[in-house]
Amino acid sequence: MRIENDVKLDFSDVLIRPKRSTLTSRKNVNLIRSFTFMHSARSWTGVPVAASNMDTTGTFEMARALSTHQMITALHKHYSIEDLEGFFAEFDEPDYVAYSLGIRDEDFGKLSVVLDAGLGEKFNFIVLDVPNAYLERFIVKVEELRALCPDHTIIAGNCVTNEITEEILLRGADIVKVGIGSGSACTTRRMTGVGYPQLSAIIECSDAAHGISNPATGVGLVMSDGGAVYPADAAKAFCGGTDFLMSGLFFSGFNQSGGDLVENGDGKFKEYYGMSSHTAMKNHYGGVAKHRASEGREVLLPYKGDVHDFIDELFGSLRSTATYIGALKLKEFSKRATFLLVNNQLNRSLEKYE
Repeated sequence: MRIENDVKLDFSDVLIRPKRSTLTSRKNVNLIRSFTFMHSARSWTGVPVAASNMDTTGTFEMARALSTHQMITALHKHYSIEDLEGFFAEFDEPDYVAYSLGIRDEDFGKLSVVLDAGLGEKFNFIVLDVPNAYLERFIVKVEELRALCPDHTIIAGNCVTNEITEEILLRGADIVKVGIGSGSACTTRRMTGVGYPQLSAIIECSDAAHGISNPATGVGLVMSDGGAVYPADAAKAFCGGTDFLMSGLFFSGFNQSGGDLVENGDGKFKEYYGMSSHTAMKNHYGGVAKHRASEGREVLLPYKGDVHDFIDELFGSLRSTATYIGALKLKEFSKRATFLLVNNQLNRSLEKYE
């Protein structure tokens, strides 16, 4: 047993210090980024924000909506082959949709069928998604997926530390998904005691990823996954060095979201639940297996209407952050950012170690 004394930060522990700016209008801020991925060698341009591959957010309807803003939707993995064929028959935006799978043999078998059906040309991203990327089996599956899909851009995770970030990239992933226990619908920290404050995870993992490169293409990248509750948290994530941001909460509760619409005396609500919750396990696996515990919350969120209105708000918030710190484009956020510690308990902890 050992104790690390280094202070670790969540989004709520910091504010961003304003700096001199030459911007005259928010509309001059460029939120578009371009990347070339180190293994797939594909080039991509868009707003690097993604809807999570949860069945309440990673829906066909969400993909149609977000693609019009050059944003990515990671489809949840529970769509059938027939569902996918029907969707891709009329959706042709491969840069803005991701296919998702886990590490079970059944998941890889389904992917092989999808590829044999010719659907692999309809998506450029593949998300290899597990709650615990520290499993040796996961690392092996990253290699297997890269061999199976050499030309796709692979997003793999989740992890929270630099050494596994580097390992995942070296084994074949282009983007490492960062975050354990930070999601609003996740109870991993309560149930297992395992986790890592999200902002520190971003800072440390992005530093590691950007040190891994292919001279002919580009560097390794990270995607912050979870912990973002407010638009300000998205700004803090980009200031911390993340290249992409994935969120479930941001894209839940809308017309385009999954989950049942519930009406009662208090108004309209939509279901939102983690993919390790009792509801998700019951829907997709017949219940929670006896050898495991539920690690997800189930909540009713106030119905939010159309997701396009939220996207306008999110983009406006990021542009406002840019004007406060003098960033002309999203790419400059991490270079222009200075974080201020604001959590009183944290400050007292810092004094103890000075």
